[in-house]
Amino acid sequence: IIDIGCGTGRHSIELTKRGYKVTGIDLSESQLERAKEKAKAQNLQIDFQKHDARNLPFKDEFNLAIMLCEGAFPLMETDEMNYEILKNVTKSLKDSGKLIFTTLNGLFPLYHSVEEFCASTTKEGNTTYRSNTFDLMTFRDHNITTVEDDFGNKKELECNERYYVPSEITWLLKTLGFKKIDIYGAKLGAFSRNDKLTTEDFEMLVIAEK
Repeated sequence: IIDIGCGTGRHSIELTKRGYKVTGIDLSESQLERAKEKAKAQNLQIDFQKHDARNLPFKDEFNLAIMLCEGAFPLMETDEMNYEILKNVTKSLKDSGKLIFTTLNGLFPLYHSVEEFCASTTKEGNTTYRSNTFDLMTFRDHNITTVEDDFGNKKELECNERYYVPSEITWLLKTLGFKKIDIYGAKLGAFSRNDKLTTEDFEMLVIAEK
């Protein structure tokens, strides 16, 4: 399994505990160092590597790729950059590989105010959102996110996140050769194939097979 945008290794560590061989990828050296520390503390062997998801060095190596909690896609400044991530992840997969990822649901802002939603959930774990503005013409949300690490250190990030409607995701994945594509509603911390995607879902869960 390759974990794209692995951060401090939450998913990589849990999957390794369950017997999977995991490679964790992130662009942040500090996040990767923390991930290595956490894995070592639990006597887990996980291959954490620093790479840009738009330029991965792997080809036909993994059975499964995961990108959860918007760790990479769809955080890029342009749609082309987001597509490069999908293209590179696809290249990393074996012929029968699967891709599982979450992304922001473009149906949500058609029926709800993103600004009001984010204002009501300004604090999520160790992350705080503010200065949120949503552009309905580009389906992009501009916000300033403050992230606090495990040691209490805070860092401000300017985010430019792209929302996608299901038909866009389906088209993008089909152009990359995926044959079976299923999209569900994403309930944070409780992903399930039983959750049908609705306009009430802020995020969506995508499962694609080559």
